[in-house]
Amino acid sequence: MPHRWIAERSDSFDSSGIRKVFDLAANLENPINLSIGQPDFDVHEEVQRAGIEAITSGKSGYTPTQGIPPLLEKLQAEIDQRYGHDDRQVFVTSGTSGGIVLALLAMVNPGEEVIVFDPYFVMYEPLVNMVGGKCVLIDTYPDFRIDVAKVEAAITPRTKLIMANSPANPTGAVASAEDQRQLAELASRHDIALLSDEIYRHFCYDEAFSSPAEFNEQTVVLDGFSKSHAMTGWRLGFAHGPREVIETMTKMQQYTFVCAPQPAQWAGVVALDVDVSESMNDYRRKRDKLLEGLAGHYEVTKPGGAFYAFPKVPGDESASDFVARAIDHGLLIIPGNIFSRRDTHFRISYAADDAVIDRGIEVLRDLAAGS
Repeated sequence: MPHRWIAERSDSFDSSGIRKVFDLAANLENPINLSIGQPDFDVHEEVQRAGIEAITSGKSGYTPTQGIPPLLEKLQAEIDQRYGHDDRQVFVTSGTSGGIVLALLAMVNPGEEVIVFDPYFVMYEPLVNMVGGKCVLIDTYPDFRIDVAKVEAAITPRTKLIMANSPANPTGAVASAEDQRQLAELASRHDIALLSDEIYRHFCYDEAFSSPAEFNEQTVVLDGFSKSHAMTGWRLGFAHGPREVIETMTKMQQYTFVCAPQPAQWAGVVALDVDVSESMNDYRRKRDKLLEGLAGHYEVTKPGGAFYAFPKVPGDESASDFVARAIDHGLLIIPGNIFSRRDTHFRISYAADDAVIDRGIEVLRDLAAGS
């Protein structure tokens, strides 16, 4: 029977809960979709043209595993200017999610512990389990800030890695420079690897972005073009960190993803010169619109970045039940238990047209009032 052929590692996680929400809503007509974790603006025309030109000029084959030289050189120059680390190397990954897989394969042995902040990006725990690691969750409710004392208390002789994500999915929380410094110094002091997922780096609305790599030269950073340049389907990311780690991740890519898509890499060369500040300013405005609309109806920590808010469900209702009621009203949002041990909050993505956000606010107000 086919079920006998399924590897046990797949039993440690279920299909994405986000996909389950989509399945529940499959029969909705004209849904109010505030669930999607991707930008609602188009890829800039010059980036599109670069991708098309790559295809029409025959640049569709494999590339070196680490990426095409023009993109690597441009990324390396930018990273060298930002950090000035002698040993920091970059390579191109098949999406930032691909970078997470490679980092865990390269650094985590079976039985080793990985510290993750709860709430967390939905892939973190399953991928840690997939490589045989053990997730140790640090609760960050109610304000979703890093408490370094909690992290230090969770460290054991088996701790191998700390995974950080700022700006964060699903909360939109942005770690302050001081919090990043303390976390980076803690990792260095205990000789623990630090992995910083910075895919939302450009989406900081109230303060400048800060990376733990500014304070710890051994930090491995994951980044990419999916969110900042609306290139989610192009599968173009990059990672940078200590040479030995990056070379190991590159080796792992040879035997998994092979390389990032070549046309997307040529588009990335152009994308690095695109000014995305106008889009970021628009998302700041969308965030403020959403917060204003929910004020007085929901308890919500102001998100400083990304394009998500993570409100608390009113009363004692679970987020799962609340989201089911929302879907009955045509509104697609994501229950917090997909990202967390708790089932008290829900994720809203305001990467949507203003009219959709306004419709969503209206339904959420009705739900809070008990309609």
